[in-house]
Amino acid sequence: MKILIADKLSNNAVAALKALGAKVTVNPDLGKNDLPGAIGDTNVLIVRSTEVVAETIENGKSLELIIRAGAGVNTIDMEKASAMGVYVANCPGKNNDAVAELALGLMIAADRRIVDATGQLRDGKWNKKEFSKANGLKGRVLGIIGMGSIGTALAKRAQAMDMQVTCWSRSLTPAKAEAMGLGYCEKLDELAAVADVVSVHLAATAETKQLCDAKFFARMKNGAIFLNTSRGDLVDTAALRKAIGEKNIKVGLDVFENEPAGGVADFDQAELAGLVTATPHIGASTEQASEAIADEVVRIVESLIKTGKPHNNVNARAKRSDGTMLVVRHFNRVGVLAAVLDLLREAGINIEEMENIIFRGGAAAVACLKLDKGPNEELLNRISAHNDIIKAMLH
Repeated sequence: MKILIADKLSNNAVAALKALGAKVTVNPDLGKNDLPGAIGDTNVLIVRSTEVVAETIENGKSLELIIRAGAGVNTIDMEKASAMGVYVANCPGKNNDAVAELALGLMIAADRRIVDATGQLRDGKWNKKEFSKANGLKGRVLGIIGMGSIGTALAKRAQAMDMQVTCWSRSLTPAKAEAMGLGYCEKLDELAAVADVVSVHLAATAETKQLCDAKFFARMKNGAIFLNTSRGDLVDTAALRKAIGEKNIKVGLDVFENEPAGGVADFDQAELAGLVTATPHIGASTEQASEAIADEVVRIVESLIKTGKPHNNVNARAKRSDGTMLVVRHFNRVGVLAAVLDLLREAGINIEEMENIIFRGGAAAVACLKLDKGPNEELLNRISAHNDIIKAMLH
């Protein structure tokens, strides 16, 4: 197996992948425009921030798996990967603490204006009078948008600081929120209106694009804090800038709309950065998180090698609850299933899912085939007539 790592990954992970018998190439300087020419006969491509475009997947004739060494997969052309039968897997939950820690740091830094104060001190200016003004966070309401693993991790840290935490999330119910000691908002506008601090923790999808828009910011309190450590596309940047000017919203950002994809690049939103507390998408970038993600990458590759299916696959179609299940009890001999598949092909019946279970001793097996439509009685009889088939039946 050939593995191409197109971003930085732990040396321990590289050694572990080689120990699995893989030939590993590490080239963290590859960008999205370089990958199509570099993919070659790679079987597994591992990326962090590097974008994987359709051309890369098309050129990867031997490509079986793309691993995003992180949670979000919005930098990978999922449609093309699915169309080409290439698995996409991610490493969810491994950077929860790191992102929650940065969100908390941005919150405190925005409230106490740490960046501005540091800048003036470095310029030789002592301005205690100006920077003594801060609201403080104890007793304040933190509104969390999205109560996945990162949102939950932030909630625990905020509660330890004696903040009141309320939240809005599609997966959350009032009863579950109450059990967690959290407030609950049925609508996003409600959260914007009650929160002193808002922190966004959602994946980037078509439904969440610019979720925090002009209407949302209009509902926020004057002087409130807004944090985004998830994805830049969730925020209408023009509306945010307007809220900074008109409502004195204090802002902490780790992500931006149309941000650079690489580790080093020119940044064309310096004016916005000058108005906020900001970091260059480093939320997951701690040593602890990097090692946890690297360990998960190894686990995913190992599962592919051993089973042909990777852990944490995100682009397989959900298993269908409809369709017909054909169960074939047969002797475990060469060509039995091939004969069944030939008969189904002739009848124009497609196999949606298939599993073959071998019994102890290896003499017999049961094949379970989920079909897009059921075979008629004649076809079922033809299948059962095979010398090495014990019984074929529909479930």
